[in-house]
Amino acid sequence: MQIKHDRLINAASHNECDCCGRMPWTRRSVLKFGATALVLGSPLPVVAHEHGGLLEPSLKLSLASEQDRVVALTLDACSGGCDFKILDALIASSVPATLFLTARWIKSNPEGLRLILDHPNLFAIGNHGAQHIAAVLGTSSVFGVRTAGDLDTIKAEIIDGAEAIHHAAGVEAKWYRGATALYSPQAVPLIQSLGFSIAGFSLNADEGASLPASSVSERMKRARHGDVIIAHMNQPHRPSGAGVITGVRALLDQGVKFAKLENTTPVLASLDRRYL
Repeated sequence: MQIKHDRLINAASHNECDCCGRMPWTRRSVLKFGATALVLGSPLPVVAHEHGGLLEPSLKLSLASEQDRVVALTLDACSGGCDFKILDALIASSVPATLFLTARWIKSNPEGLRLILDHPNLFAIGNHGAQHIAAVLGTSSVFGVRTAGDLDTIKAEIIDGAEAIHHAAGVEAKWYRGATALYSPQAVPLIQSLGFSIAGFSLNADEGASLPASSVSERMKRARHGDVIIAHMNQPHRPSGAGVITGVRALLDQGVKFAKLENTTPVLASLDRRYL
């Protein structure tokens, strides 16, 4: 059963946005170098490499269960609109998820925020920054997304995003995912010093909401025990959202259980280097 709501979406302002970069197929030469660490509710103790190149954190749940297959669904809300179809499907099936919200999205989508806050048992809120600026130094953009350029701007992006979440939702978000999910090595210790764990992922479902529904659902169907899935919930007019819904239903049919990223969630984290 799908819950229906009467909502108006401004197609002119919400159909497209510049915030969801298309990701991996433009990346080259992956070199994995980071240490792996078990974390229980503290900032991830990953160590940034001293040389150049951007970092892409990988994140998986660390769960001892040999009987249950458990994954974490994380959805980014960069700017743009709210894909109520996804939220409605998650609510109808009682599927928990972690939603990474920017201050921009919160301001533009009060009805979507209300729906999220009405279901605190299902939805955890993570910090996606204030203006969806990538935590990257020394360049103007990555995959068409504006970068911070310096550490002070990264710090402001994180703090302002956290304050927007606290003001709008009354919660203290402890997980942070920057725009593009790429980071300059110098940004990692700064983020952690502010009290945040970096929310990486292990399965990219929709490539920045750019894939057709069939591709998204097929990727999600292949999720393994412990995977942290990334997808987007801010593009209601793109087909990727339908793929997220189909993928979730397929995983439920396979007996998969879903978990939120919370302060006490045990995870395995590592850092990958991406040369752009």
